[in-house]
Amino acid sequence: MAESFGSPSPMQPLSVGNVVSAAVRLYRSHLKTYLKLALIAHLWALVPIYGWAKYAAISGLISRLAFGELVSQPESVKAARSHVNPRLWSFLRVAFQVALYLLLIYIGLVIAGGILAAVIGFVFGAILGSAGVIIATTLSIIIVVIIVLLGLTWFYARWAVAEVPLAVEENINGGESIDRSWELTKTSVIRIQGVVLVAFFVTLPIVLLLNYVPSLFLVRLEPGSTIYWIVYSISLVTSLIGGIFVMPFWQALKAVLYFDLRSRREGLGLQLREPPTQDFR
Repeated sequence: MAESFGSPSPMQPLSVGNVVSAAVRLYRSHLKTYLKLALIAHLWALVPIYGWAKYAAISGLISRLAFGELVSQPESVKAARSHVNPRLWSFLRVAFQVALYLLLIYIGLVIAGGILAAVIGFVFGAILGSAGVIIATTLSIIIVVIIVLLGLTWFYARWAVAEVPLAVEENINGGESIDRSWELTKTSVIRIQGVVLVAFFVTLPIVLLLNYVPSLFLVRLEPGSTIYWIVYSISLVTSLIGGIFVMPFWQALKAVLYFDLRSRREGLGLQLREPPTQDFR
């Protein structure tokens, strides 16, 4: 039995709230499976290169499993893994390439913002003197932050589902998967930014509690002391736990976004299956 999200037409996109709520439902209905995969992925992430590739591939695996639920074609983990594992290094390429792109864009935005801030500072300084310097400094900081945040989130939205086509579609490589994300998202950037913002706030309590709060205790401790290393080790463990809980949600979210973007172009239909009473995997 399928449950509609209330969309009157298969070609109408899901709302920001529906995308996030669908991801939450997928996450909750397959919590055991997704958390187990996330745990394995994070343990692999401790191993350089090959482990990073495994982490990227398992991330894609979770998205594939979630997408299968959305199109009413659920797979076992074993079946989904047989599709994902042969593309192990392609998943690493996607992760590395997108991260490199975002890093270069970040550097470019900082430089552009810095140039604009310098021009503003010169103008205000010339007009208002020393008082203008203070105003210009404040404005410059605000402008640089706005430019960097808006620019990064715009480009992140374009590559938000970069690994999902690789996990789901046949006869596609890493570079083509990134291009596919760019093509699918070209008319939905603002909506995707909204989805990411809402999802960020949904996961924020977990991130703050497990990733950041433990690190605050390190501030007052003497670096190198026994108690420092004990607290540091605890903070690493809690950060790992936080990542394990958050990662599957984001991968399910990407699957819903990908499903939604494709549905408008290819008529997949905006239907989400009722979650099973028990995970069959």
